Amino acid sequence: MTSDTNQTAVAYFASGCFWGTQYYFDKAPGVISTRAGFMGGHVDSPSYQQVKTGQTAHLELVEVVYDPTKTDYEALVRLFFETHNFTQTDGQGPDIGSQYLSAIFYSNNEELSIAKKYSDILTQKGFEVATALRKAETFWPAEDYHQHYYDKNGSTPYCHIYRKIF
Repeated sequence: MTSDTNQTAVAYFASGCFWGTQYYFDKAPGVISTRAGFMGGHVDSPSYQQVKTGQTAHLELVEVVYDPTKTDYEALVRLFFETHNFTQTDGQGPDIGSQYLSAIFYSNNEELSIAKKYSDILTQKGFEVATALRKAETFWPAEDYHQHYYDKNGSTPYCHIYRKIF
């Protein structure tokens, strides 16, 4: 989703606990800002306490605002796949539950095509990709204490690790 007024674009990625997802996207070249939040459920303005039950159908995810003159959606999709276990079907690492599933929420057909391209590449490499490709819905920001969690606490992700795949 590109905004003509300030030349930014927005992407949405769910790869388990949003703390780890945000940690890696914050460090990516061309990323302007990120926000941890929720998408895909049936409750308006959900709280973390509601989402963590798994009963709202929301996924934890990160909204990534980036400068398309400095990076592109493909680079972000590659980083997404390289920083989590996209083959896990029940959550991410020790975080089990529907709120921790792997998904790319696309905003247009171009984003969907790019997401499919990389999912297909991984399948051709022999991976069983569990990442869902879903149309973007309303983004609900998580509470302030979830934003940039690892930076605030001086630690690193326990469910996410970078590994070069592409």
